[in-house]
Amino acid sequence: MAYDVLHSELTYQGKLVDIQQDQIVLPSGRKTIRETVIRKKNAAAVLPILPDGKLLFVRQYRHAAKKMMLEIPAGVLETGEDFQTAAKRELEEETGKTCKDLKFLCRMYPTVGFCSEQVAIFLAERLEEGTQHLDPGEFITLEQYTLKEALQMIAEEEVEDGKTIAAIFAYAASHKAD
Repeated sequence: MAYDVLHSELTYQGKLVDIQQDQIVLPSGRKTIRETVIRKKNAAAVLPILPDGKLLFVRQYRHAAKKMMLEIPAGVLETGEDFQTAAKRELEEETGKTCKDLKFLCRMYPTVGFCSEQVAIFLAERLEEGTQHLDPGEFITLEQYTLKEALQMIAEEEVEDGKTIAAIFAYAASHKAD
């Protein structure tokens, strides 16, 4: 099914994102406009599993939501960096932990309706102590929960971050398969 682009225009250029407006033709033949937030860099995220089986999370302020959010460690890829390397870097920067085992869980488009960003999510096991390196604007607290508690927190809307929900569900699905 073709969605031919008739015209594209970059309507905004920012530090982290651009906005592109496309005029497209729908399969019905009707023309319409689609706006896309072009994320300049994709992201990697990691669900750390502590030796006792608990999941390690970060809590930090997210201005778009105007509140503190419980999340898994994550961040954008640096120039030339692959998803796996970024996940390991973010794990240590945000939690002060390194890992011996890093396994791919899933890849997702958090807001596919209007944004091009992709997030690759990994599972980090066999954690060891490293050194936390927070950015000057990051203020993070660490929290740990069992898988059962994390699933309940999703149901109770205490966990609202999409990549974190995806990571917990992907882990729960693979954990039950073992």
